[in-house]
Amino acid sequence: MTVQVMLISPALNAALREARFDGDAPLDAAGIRRAGAVAAGVPEADRYLRGPSERCAGTADALGLRAGPEPAVRGWDMGRWSGRRLATVSAAEPEAVSAWLTDPSAAPHGGESLFELRARAGRWLEALESSADGAGRRVLAVVEPAVVRAVIVGALALPVEAFWRLDVAPLTLTALSGRSGRWNLRCGQQLSPVPRPAV
Repeated sequence: MTVQVMLISPALNAALREARFDGDAPLDAAGIRRAGAVAAGVPEADRYLRGPSERCAGTADALGLRAGPEPAVRGWDMGRWSGRRLATVSAAEPEAVSAWLTDPSAAPHGGESLFELRARAGRWLEALESSADGAGRRVLAVVEPAVVRAVIVGALALPVEAFWRLDVAPLTLTALSGRSGRWNLRCGQQLSPVPRPAV
């Protein structure tokens, strides 16, 4: 059965601006304003979901979505690195960061490896396909950028290393349509702000 899965990456917050590993920080005022400004550009769906992070919850709220939390699309578990700056961790643990960036099975932070993240994202996508019915073929989820990247890598059967070559900007829409083994991708569509009425 053909399914359309639309993924929106959350608005910026302080953690993203400071290049921190996800620490479940909420949106700041600027992120809320930006998400609210593009709310009218969000496509309709049969089901609305979101990652359980505060950033995804705040983005979904600012977009006006009644999206329930979905644990299967939680952000990448960074273990003891969560909330820390990449530059700080790189200076303190250069070998560990190098392993994390080059070995998809490595999890020096004690959280998930890239392989584990991709597998989790793939299981979620497969579950959506198998549970889709006439009323649930269009699913929209607000999820962390790492989850968007992992879904793309798994759906298109790309080498897992391609994960590091994908950029997912804040408040962009990535859409997959099709079914297992035959997904089409539309990525990086910017949600457009509502035009101001002429005075």
